[in-house]
Amino acid sequence: MTAPDTEHFLDLRRLSLLVDLQRLGTMAAVAAHTGYGTSAVSKHLGVLESEAGVPLLTAVGRRVQLTPAGERLVEHAVGILASVEQAQSELRGTADPVGRVRLASFFTAVEPVVLPALGRLRGRYPRIVVEVHEHEPEHTAELLRSGSIDLGIVYDYSLVPRTLPPELSAQQIDEQPLYLAVPADHPDAARPVTVPELAQFATTGWIANSRGTDDDELVQRICAIAGFTPRIAHRVDSLHLVNSLVAANLGIALLAESGIERHRPDVAYRRLDPLAGRRRTFLLTRTGQASWPPIAALTAIITEQDG
Repeated sequence: MTAPDTEHFLDLRRLSLLVDLQRLGTMAAVAAHTGYGTSAVSKHLGVLESEAGVPLLTAVGRRVQLTPAGERLVEHAVGILASVEQAQSELRGTADPVGRVRLASFFTAVEPVVLPALGRLRGRYPRIVVEVHEHEPEHTAELLRSGSIDLGIVYDYSLVPRTLPPELSAQQIDEQPLYLAVPADHPDAARPVTVPELAQFATTGWIANSRGTDDDELVQRICAIAGFTPRIAHRVDSLHLVNSLVAANLGIALLAESGIERHRPDVAYRRLDPLAGRRRTFLLTRTGQASWPPIAALTAIITEQDG
């Protein structure tokens, strides 16, 4: 039997560099991310081309970009690296999970989802330490891709679905209806509102998010279904401030259920019909890392809590 030609086995470290190049765009960015010098990155990728036996990179001006073969190898590499990472995670498993989990979440999920989960986690697995960071979904996804965090809680809207890169995996944990926030003295404040009926607000000022793009896109799409382009009067991040602006008759807003302040007598929340879609919440991990015991333990508790 002929022995396998190990000289042409693809090196995992070099595959990882190729994935980083596809994600970050330049050799310099890969070097900054990995700690290698730019020349070392270039040399490693050159060796990877020799191992693969086909051109993986092509020069475009002073930069390089992946060839079709390089793009295809990245698709395979993501799965290969994820499988290796998953195997390593499973081998490190113990009966009593130990380790640090860096968790990023959007603001309105911290109190109802994250804090109760951490309380349960502390009681069951006291040797797991969780660091909590508050970020918008777009930033959370990028932090996961770069390895700066381990677990993310993000949201999207069914009308504005989020596209994730192949190196991230998502698990849906929640779904909420949408509401139109209007001043309490609005004539129809007590009843639900259909999307076509939003046309009556074509000249009204709308309130959009100042940081994330999803909320802004949702307003644009729902108003487009109703037949008009909304006039964005305010862009703010604080949901409390959104509610206060509505109460002051300075605009109206689309809110998910967790963003409304039911105790307020000066704001009415009109349930939107199913045509407006729903807001969905997901847990994100890097592909292959969900089985690492501390992440798996926290994920199970969050899912249990929300299920």
